[in-house]
Amino acid sequence: MNHLKQIAAKLEEFELDAMLITSEPGEFYAVGFHGEGTVIVTRGECRYFTDSRYIESADKLVTGAKITQNTAEQTQRMLTRQAIEELKIQKLGFEEGYMTLAAYRACEKEYPCELAPAQKLLDTLRASKDGEEREALIQAQRIAERAFVEILKFIQPGMTEKEIAAKLVYDMLRAGAEKVSFDPIVVSGPNGSLPHGIPSDKKVERGEFITMDFGCKFGNYCSDMTRTVALGEPDEEMRRVYQTVLDAQLAGIAAARAGVPGCDIHNAAAKVIEDAGYGAYFGHGFGHSVGIEIHESPNANSRNQEPMPVGAAISAEPGIYLPGRFGVRIEDVLILREDGCENITLAPKELIIL
Repeated sequence: MNHLKQIAAKLEEFELDAMLITSEPGEFYAVGFHGEGTVIVTRGECRYFTDSRYIESADKLVTGAKITQNTAEQTQRMLTRQAIEELKIQKLGFEEGYMTLAAYRACEKEYPCELAPAQKLLDTLRASKDGEEREALIQAQRIAERAFVEILKFIQPGMTEKEIAAKLVYDMLRAGAEKVSFDPIVVSGPNGSLPHGIPSDKKVERGEFITMDFGCKFGNYCSDMTRTVALGEPDEEMRRVYQTVLDAQLAGIAAARAGVPGCDIHNAAAKVIEDAGYGAYFGHGFGHSVGIEIHESPNANSRNQEPMPVGAAISAEPGIYLPGRFGVRIEDVLILREDGCENITLAPKELIIL
């Protein structure tokens, strides 16, 4: 899987002779491989530089680029300068969203060309997932869902949030994940009001909600899902809040399609929560894009007034968080189409009582 041709085809639109790619996600998107390397894409050819730790794998896995091993005597920056001179590059795009100021100043000093911020070139391409990317996202999601099935059988009163988080990680890796997309969030009872709470030594108790937000990588693409379950019978307000969050998620999903501004998708869900009287307790966006990174662009939040692109993969994760009491979040991942969306998350969403 690589996207060198797509990047090359965008150069004219951004008035660039070439694109310099140095970030880990950008590198993988470009050549389908991560070797702590540097990618240069021109209209006519592509070059890829990596070191001795990765060169053998790169030779096997990277196609469509001339591969060169850098050394202590001939660094990636030196090879980049040489390529700029050989390919007569006058204007070189770079990833300003990832490059540090120190790296930029070094490049500005050493490269005999104009450096042009061009993060948007890659962001635009990465926003719309192609068929291979979609399949990787689905496979990652299926692995996470298998872990969810196992965790429902595992949870018992008296175990800690940390134990539950560790079990989720173990089962995702055991089911074929390359690694986790992010450190799992497992929060219970009053900790549930922390949307990004860290699993603690708190023991789960009957009568509490347990919120689990987790995901893994497959083919270097992320899954992301959240489920809130009840350990023992929930009270009436817990049930009401859960149903409100589910109704809000379904409203957002119904509004989700390509061409709709991200804020409209968010607002469809937020209105349900507001109308139920919990508007003050939903403070984050409805969703974010998912791909090589767990948080990508564009977002379905209250600030994004841009139309969402065809093929965008976004989370659908409204929540209600009552400080010091409990919280509920339900999260799926959607792939947007012109006529609606495909929900690639198959795990059940009705309230599960353990």
